[in-house]
Amino acid sequence: MSTAVSAATPRDAATVRRPAVVRVGWLAAGVALLAVLVVLSVTIGTRSVSPEEVLAGLTGDTSSIGSAAVAARLPRTALAMIVGAALALSGTALQAVTRNPLADPGILGLSMGASLAVVTGVAFFGLAHPVTTMIVAIVGSTAAGVLVYAIGSFGRGGATPLKLALAGAATTAALGSLVSAVLLPRVEVMSTFRFWQIGGVGGAAWDRIALITPAIALGAALVVAMARGMNSLALGDDVATGLGEHVARTRVLAAAGAFILCGAATAIAGPIGFVGLVVPHLCRLLVGTDHRWLLPTTAVVGAALLTAADVVGRVLARPDELEVGIVTALIGAPVFIALARRRKVREL
Repeated sequence: MSTAVSAATPRDAATVRRPAVVRVGWLAAGVALLAVLVVLSVTIGTRSVSPEEVLAGLTGDTSSIGSAAVAARLPRTALAMIVGAALALSGTALQAVTRNPLADPGILGLSMGASLAVVTGVAFFGLAHPVTTMIVAIVGSTAAGVLVYAIGSFGRGGATPLKLALAGAATTAALGSLVSAVLLPRVEVMSTFRFWQIGGVGGAAWDRIALITPAIALGAALVVAMARGMNSLALGDDVATGLGEHVARTRVLAAAGAFILCGAATAIAGPIGFVGLVVPHLCRLLVGTDHRWLLPTTAVVGAALLTAADVVGRVLARPDELEVGIVTALIGAPVFIALARRRKVREL
């Protein structure tokens, strides 16, 4: 991995450092935006509901159609928040570990690795229990991440951002083909996974959310615990080692947290792309590059983005709906192209 560190000008430093009051302000604004989106998520759908029905649904009263609709939207909203935060944290950690501004669970093949593992388990081994599915998805995302990093490390210069992006794209394409090869001859499995492959939060249930929450919490804890170490990694391996940072341990633990977050999120919601790419870059513009502030901000903004994508998907295709994976792709693809075209964005 390259350890070159470019000299930062005073203007560059100003773009990555923010006063504490500014950081707190942006974080509070993100929380407020998320609260508004939660209200919209439980009120907007194929059927409009009144404020009274919203309050009834929040208290568990399902005596009317409107309150029952609100009660059904609550787990869906919670799942969108959890998955959005998990993917955003995963993307932030991957970008810090690889020093690659294009790193994202989808771009680096983690999501597709989890997908292939789940589809293979269901098709050949009768995988059915949500916890087992989640564990298999985490193993799949980890294997894909290790494979992409190994491929990207070949040759001169080590795992450069461009080589990792290319290795991730090639691996994603290969794994996607394998997923199709497993599904196409098996109509019963394909009918189950055709919407899951797109990525969505429809059909969420509290019991399934409760099963993945410990894994999400573990992955988030690992990533947050490595926040200071990820700040050191941005200075380069040699400088980080000189500052007393255990570089290998930081990378392994932060990457493990990212793999767990991606695998658990993919297991329950399918492969949703670009959240882990768009959100960290946006949040760096708002709160700077200090991961002690960046990580909580990305979690909040990631939750807000996926909740907003779910609401937009319901509005655009009424009375049907667009899955959030389609909406996030429409948002994230132009951002990915713009980042790839910027010559100065080669390392973080």
